[in-house]
Amino acid sequence: MDSVSESQRTLYPYVTGSSVVAIKYKDGILMAADMGGSYGSTLRYKSVERLKPIGKHSLLGASGEISDFQEIMRYLDELILYDNMWDDGNSLGPKEVHNYLTRVMYNRRNKFNPLWNSLVLGGVKKGQKYLGTVNMIGINFEDNHVATGLGNHLARPILRDEWNENLTFEEGVRLLEKCMRVLLYRDRSAVNKIQ
Repeated sequence: MDSVSESQRTLYPYVTGSSVVAIKYKDGILMAADMGGSYGSTLRYKSVERLKPIGKHSLLGASGEISDFQEIMRYLDELILYDNMWDDGNSLGPKEVHNYLTRVMYNRRNKFNPLWNSLVLGGVKKGQKYLGTVNMIGINFEDNHVATGLGNHLARPILRDEWNENLTFEEGVRLLEKCMRVLLYRDRSAVNKIQ
């Protein structure tokens, strides 16, 4: 057998996470995701962490296939370790990590072996807030509020109506809670445990 037939590909996502919702507020970034993991249409896991810190300045949220998210985390751990080995006093910010993820997702798509995730990356470096998203085929954008999965259809209209750039931390948390409540009511794969 040749090596191409031996390689493993995610042909269909098995254990998946639902929506991630994120906003910029006056002093930084807020991100929320439920902690459910669905095995097909069965809500199998109720404590899946899908928000992870990346380096000193960034936070990554993922919806989609959980094993592919773990693979992305391995890539990012290697990237951050390599960056830290330079020991030059500089560290990767959210914009650089988002650009890296965009290249990874687009590269895997071109190899017909995509990572089945939609990612949200946010962070603050040197007072600059950054919030962006990238999907499984490498399409990416930066905005003041983003959502993945069903949240893109249910939460974004709420965010368009109620978000403003002067939100306090408490107002931002209330807005994200409202979005997650709507997703809990409407999305069958969401759970009432929020990260």
